[in-house]
Amino acid sequence: MNLPINQIICGDNVETLRTLPDACVDSCVTDPPYGLAFMGKRWDYDVPSVEVWQECLRVLKPGGHLLAFAGTRTQHRMAVRIEDAGFEIRDMIAWVYGSGFPKSLDVSKAIDKAAGMERDVVGYSAGFGKGSTFSSEYQTAQGYRPAYTEKAGQPAPITAPATEAAKQWDGWGTALKPALEPITVARKPFPGTVAENVLEHGTGAMNIDGCRVAPTGEALRGGAKDGSSASKVHEGWDRPWKHDAEHCLQAKQRSEENQQKAEQLGRWPANLIHDGSDEVTGLFPETAPAKAGQRGAGKAETGCYGAYGGESTERGHDDAGGSAARFFYCAKASADERRRSKHPTVKPVALMRYLVRLVTPPGGLVLDPFGGSGTTAEAARLEHCRFLLLELSPEYCADAEERLRQGVLF
Repeated sequence: MNLPINQIICGDNVETLRTLPDACVDSCVTDPPYGLAFMGKRWDYDVPSVEVWQECLRVLKPGGHLLAFAGTRTQHRMAVRIEDAGFEIRDMIAWVYGSGFPKSLDVSKAIDKAAGMERDVVGYSAGFGKGSTFSSEYQTAQGYRPAYTEKAGQPAPITAPATEAAKQWDGWGTALKPALEPITVARKPFPGTVAENVLEHGTGAMNIDGCRVAPTGEALRGGAKDGSSASKVHEGWDRPWKHDAEHCLQAKQRSEENQQKAEQLGRWPANLIHDGSDEVTGLFPETAPAKAGQRGAGKAETGCYGAYGGESTERGHDDAGGSAARFFYCAKASADERRRSKHPTVKPVALMRYLVRLVTPPGGLVLDPFGGSGTTAEAARLEHCRFLLLELSPEYCADAEERLRQGVLF
């Protein structure tokens, strides 16, 4: 049969997948429902079934990778169902961001409310961001909530506990601030070796060099650049060779070789991606400033850092220090990237490009069984890959088609 290449198919994904032949797609990169009933959406009341992942497994070539986003509360269910379908769980990538907002119950207020007591207003909060309360549909979809305001845009009242019990539990809540989304990394099992499978099917490996991140001057896996760390003995890490001068010299030479390679190609991609926000980067220890000129490194117009394989644009890396730069980073989708779509969980195109490039061979076919607003399709096209998008909602199918009609943003 002729495969539906570069198409958006609206309908049940399992039924559509059943029409496809075995081992016909190279990768599966998708943002499925998290099973959180997000914004009351019916499609988000459970994580995808084992049946869906079984069909994805069947149509993937041997060694083909699956990258599936999940929520922190339901990641375990997502991963188990993917594994039960027959996939091999290889890793988990954490996409870390600073723009989340906790949906937490104020225990003190709840106690006063249950007691029928009114709390005295002792002040007003300026809200979030630039002195205003987040209230738009887009901001709500991204996890922001107004600070207990009666009307959107008004300052939130700050109240004092009215009862002794409420005073005792003042400052207690029920939830942490959401700051990461896990991405399950899975692979379809295959017979033989990776080398044999890559030669036969073109799948089974990751595009490491195409996803490297510019170096920032801190010690790499080989130790300090001058090799001094080779002879240092730290508690719990003492080894006999650390007391051998010849072995220490060899370790220094390996360190220099590793440093030179990293300076040329960039850092090895990690299982952590972050949004570059001050809140996230501030959690990492500071390092010395560094400058490096290399292909595809530095800040792109998308607000993302990291290597962009396949692009001829020359970019330079010039950071002011801070070890967070050792990781690829990408901010959440902007209003422009959403393309006026009302889909509540639009992912940034640059993030999807990075993931597509990581697990898809050049010109390969990327499957997204939960297509949403079409960012995976746009990412695949930007990476010179083919795509097949499946989406149940006619509204979101229309959004995806409009996204592709408008052409690429970056």
